[in-house]
Amino acid sequence: MIEPGTDSVRTRNLARILGQVHLEGPRSRAALTLATGLNRSTIADLVAELCARGLVTETAPDPSRRVGRPSPIVAADPRIVAIAANPEVDAVTIAAVGLDQSIAARLRIERTELVSPEETAALVAETIAHWRDAALSAHRIVGVGVAVPGLVRARDGLVRTAPHLEWHDAPIRELVADATGLPTAVDNDATLGAIAEHLYGAARGLEHVVYLNGGASGIGGGLIVHGMPVRGVSGYAGEFGQNRPGIAATTDQQAPEGVLEDEVSRARLLRTLGLTGVDDPTLAAALAASGDPAVAAETDRQRRVLATALANAVNVLNPRAIVLGGFLAMLAEGAADQLTGLVRSQSMPANAEDVDIRAAVLADDRLLIGAAEAAFAGLLADPLSQLRDRPDPEATR
Repeated sequence: MIEPGTDSVRTRNLARILGQVHLEGPRSRAALTLATGLNRSTIADLVAELCARGLVTETAPDPSRRVGRPSPIVAADPRIVAIAANPEVDAVTIAAVGLDQSIAARLRIERTELVSPEETAALVAETIAHWRDAALSAHRIVGVGVAVPGLVRARDGLVRTAPHLEWHDAPIRELVADATGLPTAVDNDATLGAIAEHLYGAARGLEHVVYLNGGASGIGGGLIVHGMPVRGVSGYAGEFGQNRPGIAATTDQQAPEGVLEDEVSRARLLRTLGLTGVDDPTLAAALAASGDPAVAAETDRQRRVLATALANAVNVLNPRAIVLGGFLAMLAEGAADQLTGLVRSQSMPANAEDVDIRAAVLADDRLLIGAAEAAFAGLLADPLSQLRDRPDPEATR
């Protein structure tokens, strides 16, 4: 007879084990015992069930590296994937992200015209159908996460406005779910980037973080306070790109009455370089290789304007770190000390004394990993919830 509450306790314990290997990487059974406080036999039983369900793998450690009885190594199975999509003004990027954060497949679909919500859903569905017969033939897809450069209503995933995409009240979650037949999560791209960098990247382990993402659509932001994402009452927090920084030098102002993302702009960098429609690695390489004084002058100008905006964030939020992603990271590349100095010179000294400005370490994968994290949320909360219709391998032996 099963006692009341047994199933829920087991579900929570399975989630704890899966969450450990998802967030921390491969762990020995001994480490899992220490981290969870569960006894060794319970850990062995829970790991066995997760293995049988295809959620984790278990391997023997290298016996030459340990003294005494070796403890098996448990890892998230990379064949469990979420599909991540990031529609932008110049391209739609789609990737299959493993439960271990590996990228199993990736596609950038360049666009000369703005993509609609319906076209986005169709592109995601077509890509999944192709990958099921090719790159993902040995994988299981548990859901879709969409990172949108716009205001996403938290309670239902409705895109209230993505101005650069010209989306307004777009039901992208329903469109993608209907097109793919998969559970779908939608959030602001910078919010997801902040979560990804906090869990796995430059802000890992930090409690107070400001994240700014620079993309083709402009500048978005995310906040981590006391180790938790801050979304605001409806999910719209972090729109740093819409702030109006005070620009001390009139010669630095290029967009009178404009907001931050009008002044600090990927499009302006591309025009100065004479480029169109390139991805971030290509843009970064072009900036690094350029010896054109006009390019140097524009990056310096944007760096000065950005510093003022960051100083405002430091004064208001007193973060431990500011993490810059996308083209904003390129502005800090090779000039981190200069940027930090500019920020501190415009901040209250006490607020700025502990702040550290860092580039996003997940680079081009940050938004995709963040979107996948949203798609994995249901599975991580209840590891068997999305897999109950899958036969238990042990039952068929």
